Amino acid sequence: MMPPAAPSPNRPIRYLLAALLVLAAPAAGHAASVPAAKDKPAIAEAPSAGPRIAAVVNGDVISTADVDNRARLFALSTGQSLSTEALARLRPQIVQQLVDERLRIQEAQRRKIVIPDQQIAAAIHDIEQRNNLPAGALRQKLAADGVSTHTLIDQIRAQLSWTQVLRDQLGDKVAVSDNEIDEQLRLVAQQVGKPEYRVAEIFIPIDDPANTANAQRFAETVINELHAGAPFPIVAAQFSQTQTALDGGELGWVQANQLDTEVARLVAQMPPGAISNPIKVPGGLSIIALQGKREVGRDLGTVLSIRQVFLPFTSPLNPQAPTEQQQQTLLKARTISASVTSCEQMEAAAKANNPNRPADPGEVRLEGVNPPQFRQVLADLPIGKASQPLIGPDGIGLVSVCTREQKNLATPSRQEIERKLVNERVELLSRQLMRDLHRQANLDLRDKGV
Repeated sequence: MMPPAAPSPNRPIRYLLAALLVLAAPAAGHAASVPAAKDKPAIAEAPSAGPRIAAVVNGDVISTADVDNRARLFALSTGQSLSTEALARLRPQIVQQLVDERLRIQEAQRRKIVIPDQQIAAAIHDIEQRNNLPAGALRQKLAADGVSTHTLIDQIRAQLSWTQVLRDQLGDKVAVSDNEIDEQLRLVAQQVGKPEYRVAEIFIPIDDPANTANAQRFAETVINELHAGAPFPIVAAQFSQTQTALDGGELGWVQANQLDTEVARLVAQMPPGAISNPIKVPGGLSIIALQGKREVGRDLGTVLSIRQVFLPFTSPLNPQAPTEQQQQTLLKARTISASVTSCEQMEAAAKANNPNRPADPGEVRLEGVNPPQFRQVLADLPIGKASQPLIGPDGIGLVSVCTREQKNLATPSRQEIERKLVNERVELLSRQLMRDLHRQANLDLRDKGV
């Protein structure tokens, strides 16, 4: 496969952070309906005599306890229960992931890159804010689910460190010229009418042919978890071994000639929403999620800009017996609904009532909003007028439509092209550096999950 689009070194580690909680804030299309958190996921554990050495990476030890903690973090992220069999299938790839993270941190240390504790704390604080959690609640949740806080910290530190390594290595080479962008626009114009696919990927590297069977077992286990309901972006954030993991595996819109031959053949046959079986590609295996199909240059859609307010409940709603706080929250929502007549007023109401939840979720494509009932609300709502209260199990949402425009969404902007070219350079560099680090490393893998 060609180098997939990947976040630039300056992009935030959105999906890495989002993957750490099932409580992630709703997407714009679900602004008014927040799902209740699932029951605590279970992980079946085999009897153990205590932590042992799973791997040694240039003298640094990775313990079996580290592996178990990462498995628990995955279970917590996806809300899935992990059986002993599923854990055994995941274990070799978890070990490999921890090895790669250790190599990345060691390379950052060699370059004297230090991620301050304040930056880690800020990342954790960002998770809590986006999930409407009080300070310290994330650590408490991890502890309640048997996940060491160090597991979270180590994963964040590895991603931030590697991002800084790539930024330093690329330097001025990351810059994209106007001529390069113009050339890409010219190529797009020549492809108008040809098929284009919106694709997300989980990439599982195979650096040694001896690891092929383990990689295949791991891929099959991941697919089973995806079919059981694990969110693709969260699984990609945890396990995909490309920089696209930072963006939930998202490759964006790509044409057939930008994909591996076998991947291109399969996505042409797959219906939107489907997830592929493991596909052999250069360097490893890919699991592909097809999110949409269209023709290059031809994708008319209705784009909305909106403002939203979310008023949280202090406990889950029982519709048959609402609490006093929930009844007062509904009264407040009705007051906002009756008084707001502009997006500026809605934004002010959001800041006054829940400043940690963004009032502006960004542009929303009407055709992609679910459930259909909410899509109809957005289609019919007069510009600037507040919706009626939209009640969910965790709180009440209100929304105003600021603009409603018809756009051709298949024409990339100069900024989108620049970002894609930067992403490709970042991904190429990341893979090259990781191959070099593996080749030079002194590795002793003792826990191979067999």
